[in-house]
Amino acid sequence: MALTDIKVKSSKSKEKDYKLFDGDGLFLLVTTKGHKYWRFKYRFDGKEKLLALGTYPERSLGDARQDRDVARRQVVAGIDPSAARKAQKDARLDANANTFEVIAREWHARYLNTWSTETARDKLARFEKNVFPWLGKRPISEIKPHELTVVLQRIADRGVLETAHRVKYSCGQVFRYAVQTGRAERDVTADLRGVLPPVKVKNYAALTDPKDVARLLRDIDSLQASFPVMCALRLAPMLLIRPGELRKAEWSEISLDEAEWTIPAERMKMRQAHLVPLSSQALNILRELQPLTGTGKYVFPSIRTNLRPMSENTINAALRRLGYDKDEMTGHGFRAMARTILDEVLKVRPDFIEHQLAHAVKDPNGRAYNRTAFLEDRRKMMQQWADYLDNLKVTAKVVLISRAA
Repeated sequence: MALTDIKVKSSKSKEKDYKLFDGDGLFLLVTTKGHKYWRFKYRFDGKEKLLALGTYPERSLGDARQDRDVARRQVVAGIDPSAARKAQKDARLDANANTFEVIAREWHARYLNTWSTETARDKLARFEKNVFPWLGKRPISEIKPHELTVVLQRIADRGVLETAHRVKYSCGQVFRYAVQTGRAERDVTADLRGVLPPVKVKNYAALTDPKDVARLLRDIDSLQASFPVMCALRLAPMLLIRPGELRKAEWSEISLDEAEWTIPAERMKMRQAHLVPLSSQALNILRELQPLTGTGKYVFPSIRTNLRPMSENTINAALRRLGYDKDEMTGHGFRAMARTILDEVLKVRPDFIEHQLAHAVKDPNGRAYNRTAFLEDRRKMMQQWADYLDNLKVTAKVVLISRAA
């Protein structure tokens, strides 16, 4: 006799598990603890099998009968319902394992060692803020170009067009990684050419007129700040390095005896170790600072703890206190300042300058120069540059020092 809703609802637990049959292989299993499970019994390839159809009351008698009918039709069609369900489950698991967020994080972890700490942090943060909330749970193979367009436009509408371009580029890298690992057919960002307006290139603000540089150098000497900050700002014009490389300088990297500072590859933008020859002026500043911070790790420790380097905003904040706004001079602008004057005033060979800036300089055969290339020439250039800055500061007028032989 077929089951009724009342009979199913009123069934109680007994000393042993028992079954209430409905028909065509469907029955309700009632356990000693009072749990009720729908089951479908069928034969496939000569073997008796059971298919779980859920629990009561979450699945009603009508629901269980519909599920049974679907399973029976599968058996008639030569499909094993249990195998079909497993295949569906595996497909769902595969889809979850192949979502954009899962693959993006996998890609990020794989290439983590090729970026600086800041770059790795920023790449992941851009995904977490701008992409994962909308596309993170989508299987990457199902994401369409227009979906990514909406994400990019949302970023651009916030007025951060450069960030939108960065996100688009990183998404392309993730899609290409998915293609390479067999989880996507193509990179859909290839269809988005022109979807974002180009970014107007804005160079870092920098003083390049020697008269303005002379005023800046004198202002730096008048700065009221902690001694490490004063030393960092005095070194910034001399060394041709990026602000992040300066503030994270470690005493273990610096040889005062050999007048050299070797910045390890993991802290360099190009991921290659970089050698900075130190002028006599730079050595004097470091020797003066060493008694104060030399027992710690960092040359310029944080004001709060010597376990961390100086804040990334310190140099720019000091320039603001001196009266230089962000459109006039920045910490990064010291590199542009040096590059311009070394080239246009001191007439130093451009490849010497580019190499000291840690740019991708190559020899005539297309090979990248190693970190010691032109070392003696660069050593002379760095001393020449420091002497020039000293003369500017003292005389407050352009002083052209003859190029070293």
